Amino acid sequence: MQELSLTSQVILYVLLGIMGLMCPILWGWQIMVLKGKPMKNPDGSFDSWHNQKTHYGIALADVFLACPVNIAGIVLVFVSPRWGFYLLALVSFWWVWANTMTTTTSLRFEKPKMTLTWLITYPLGILVGLVYIMWTIVHFDTIYSL
Repeated sequence: MQELSLTSQVILYVLLGIMGLMCPILWGWQIMVLKGKPMKNPDGSFDSWHNQKTHYGIALADVFLACPVNIAGIVLVFVSPRWGFYLLALVSFWWVWANTMTTTTSLRFEKPKMTLTWLITYPLGILVGLVYIMWTIVHFDTIYSL
């Protein structure tokens, strides 16, 4: 990764840090959903698979696929960079899709107040995913030649 500029490395480490912080929180949250506990969202809605079966599928995908792949990708960036970048690129598409879906659902049906908690819970995942995808596109030749 020495081929990357200092700015590019800083951006990467900041993204990895944000992903590394958000992933365990999401993992814990979704495990609670899978256990059947309705979880109150910042927009006033509840994630409960008893009422909304789609939440069970999303929670299942997060717990058994997205979160483990995200953590593995972060670790692999330092152990086997090419594989880490592959995994994080895939997970970034999940961050964008899942958070776009939840953000638009929240805006459409809950009409939330734009609090800091709401911004962190919903659209921040879209931003993180998009920034990582853009970072990957800009540095494609460098990171996939490692």
